[in-house]
Amino acid sequence: MSASTRIPPIAQPFVSDRAKKTLDLVEEFVEKDCVPADAVFSAELGEGEKRWQTTPVVMEQLKEKAKKLGLWNMFLPKNHFKQGAGYSNVEYGLMAELLGKSKIASEATNNAAPDTGNMEVLAKYGNDAQKQEWLVPLLDGKIRSAFLMTEPDVASSDATNIELNIRREGNEYVLNGSKWWSSGAGDPRCKIYLVMGKSDPNNKDTYRQQSVVLVPAGLPGINVHRMLNVYGYDDAPHGHGHITFTNVRIPVANMVLGEGRGFEIIQGRLGPGRIHHAMRTIGAAEKALEWLIARVNDDRKKTFGQPLSSHGVIIEWIAKSRIEVDAARLVVLNAAIKIDQGDAKSALKEIAQAKVLVPQTALTIIDRAVQAYGAAGVCQDTPLAYLWAGIRTLRIADGPDEVHLAQLGRRENRDRKDAVVAKLKWQREESDRLLLAAGFKAKSHL
Repeated sequence: MSASTRIPPIAQPFVSDRAKKTLDLVEEFVEKDCVPADAVFSAELGEGEKRWQTTPVVMEQLKEKAKKLGLWNMFLPKNHFKQGAGYSNVEYGLMAELLGKSKIASEATNNAAPDTGNMEVLAKYGNDAQKQEWLVPLLDGKIRSAFLMTEPDVASSDATNIELNIRREGNEYVLNGSKWWSSGAGDPRCKIYLVMGKSDPNNKDTYRQQSVVLVPAGLPGINVHRMLNVYGYDDAPHGHGHITFTNVRIPVANMVLGEGRGFEIIQGRLGPGRIHHAMRTIGAAEKALEWLIARVNDDRKKTFGQPLSSHGVIIEWIAKSRIEVDAARLVVLNAAIKIDQGDAKSALKEIAQAKVLVPQTALTIIDRAVQAYGAAGVCQDTPLAYLWAGIRTLRIADGPDEVHLAQLGRRENRDRKDAVVAKLKWQREESDRLLLAAGFKAKSHL
């Protein structure tokens, strides 16, 4: 069955014929070109410091093919941006799921984080000069970028804690502070950082203290100390940088949208990005399920004289995984539909649901596959360990689960408490009235 025939019925009305054709092209490109090339990409990177100065040839070859196929910049939703390939969030979400089955497919189609979020920021909030200088080459795939928000010395899950100082001096801003988990900063093609810091730390409104500025990589005063590993993986050449800024000077023209607009910008950036992460994660879960099915039907690997597929617990794992993936997909598509019908702000609840549910679901499925493979599941002979490491970070990235759960719970309680209490009170009273009218005693209540 092709990808276009597997679209959930609930999403079918929101997917155009053009998008269905593209979806099938994406599937073929990922399965036949990108997945086999994953190993080539790793081999061309090599070992040691060379990994941080290398752009694998296979990636550039895949990019050329993707462009010819029209598989380029699918992530920019048509109802919010004039740039991009002209698809909705729902349509791209289905494509992103397929991209999530390969390490390199997202970059090969210019749909990789953090560039996607950064391009959305520039397209939505950047002025004409900023778009021309940075957005155009990013859309062309000629350069890459990094997003610098998280800091090592504060609890960055509360973004009001951000401390990097942005001080104006004449026609320049001067930056001082440190950032880490600056994803994308290790790539030799990374030419621009989008940096969040405090430009007005004394503002009484804590959500108006922050700004986002554009900082060209390599300026005097920028010190890239190291790249951080993710459960032992260095993610070269992408990398996750630990960076300090010491009296780094940028023109005032590099301010995005305006001073004090940082929170507005990051909320606009992170909402769609979480959907992108979630849909790619669905693809990773599907990949893990495929590997699970392959392992338990391998005639060479029998336990107690029988293939693993003959054991009831294994069949239960497969069944649960199928249910969980399909349910998680519907949650993400629901969020994407809600964004398409309004914007990310109108879909905060749905985005939070997807952000929390999907990584947890994928990790459960990956863990089952690892268990089925035994020792092979935790080494480089399967993609499972790498999938687990990358997806485990998503329970922290773009806001930890606990923050989203707290906001979701408060919102649910606030919006429903009065109506729920009143409804249940009325129902109890009506029940008592009906009992008495029928000649019975009223029930006792708590």
